[in-house]
Amino acid sequence: MSGHSKWANIKQRKGAQDKKRSVAFTKIAKNILTAIRLGGSNSNPETNSQLKTAIEKAREVNMPKENIDRLLTRFEERKANMINFYLEGYGPFGVPMVIEIETDNKNRILGEVKLIFRNYGGNLGESNSVMFQFNRVGEIELENEISEDDELNLIDMGAQDFEDKIILVDANDLNNFAKKVEEMGLQINRTESVLRSVNPTMLSSEDEVAKIMDMVDELEENDDVINVSVGFDYVKKN
Repeated sequence: MSGHSKWANIKQRKGAQDKKRSVAFTKIAKNILTAIRLGGSNSNPETNSQLKTAIEKAREVNMPKENIDRLLTRFEERKANMINFYLEGYGPFGVPMVIEIETDNKNRILGEVKLIFRNYGGNLGESNSVMFQFNRVGEIELENEISEDDELNLIDMGAQDFEDKIILVDANDLNNFAKKVEEMGLQINRTESVLRSVNPTMLSSEDEVAKIMDMVDELEENDDVINVSVGFDYVKKN
């Protein structure tokens, strides 16, 4: 889930990471599929540099070769029938959510997402019922913390904002900006165009944050879910 890694510590304290699947492998699998999509559905790592990098990271966490090969083969088998669309709705506590889907079976994924919303007390809405509450921005996540000098240089280059290791830029200038970042000698971990909430719903407790994060995790575990954008914020009270 883009833009909300800062809530991971709350999720960990609440025990929301106790999943049957390997969290690391699930994330790596998503990265591989995203790299294929960003590469124009090219599942050949020899000609898709982003995919090659994603596979190298998979090997770093000891993902078995057969798991990687299965992902690539499955994508090739399904890509001719793939469709891309968004589902919109409100999760618990009135938090707006937009789910990007790529699937070869629309009815199946629609039923699966509806069930998750129902289990968490949320509701799916009509098209454009939630999307207007989000803006598309570019995210460039770095491997390391951004120094003060680098931050000033990035602002001069047109960076809009910063969040931990993430540089926020104009989505239309994402690829061009990423090249400039690399030329500065900064190592990029992830480059992505994402949706960010214009007016986030303010949550009142860490329990509420953990519940939203649990729901996002469950949605993102579905192979047909590309990304989940949520509009919430939380400020811990003293």
